[in-house]
Amino acid sequence: MKPKKLAFLFTSFLIISSLSIINSCRERDDTVSCFPDSVISVQLNLSLPQYYELQTVGGWKYIDEQQSGTRGLIVVRTTSGFKVYDRNAPHLCPDNDTTLEVKNGTAVYCPKDGAEWILITGQPSKVAKTAPKTYGYNYVNNILSIYN
Repeated sequence: MKPKKLAFLFTSFLIISSLSIINSCRERDDTVSCFPDSVISVQLNLSLPQYYELQTVGGWKYIDEQQSGTRGLIVVRTTSGFKVYDRNAPHLCPDNDTTLEVKNGTAVYCPKDGAEWILITGQPSKVAKTAPKTYGYNYVNNILSIYN
């Protein structure tokens, strides 16, 4: 083989290898691979007294009804609608103390490692780099339908 061709092949190999390594180390955008997969299908009538907290921006509520995931949901009222978070920590495999909690009414907190996210946005603020898993919703006539 000619030296120029050998140098080209070697350089190409290095570039491809480098890109593969960089991509394999990139943080996942969703959740860890062991995140439980379950059907989410919940309807909440926000006219009922038990959902009073969801009438004002910043209000939140744990939802533990049937078909609300393996550990339930956190529903938060935002300025533009709602955020619906899964209570499984997105960055850790399910274990003791990996159920997300609301802390001080402003943060979502993981007791296992102290990770925190901003309650209203889900943006990571401590430890974790992955946002909590969120679910879609429809809000019509005071009925909040949550789904995946």
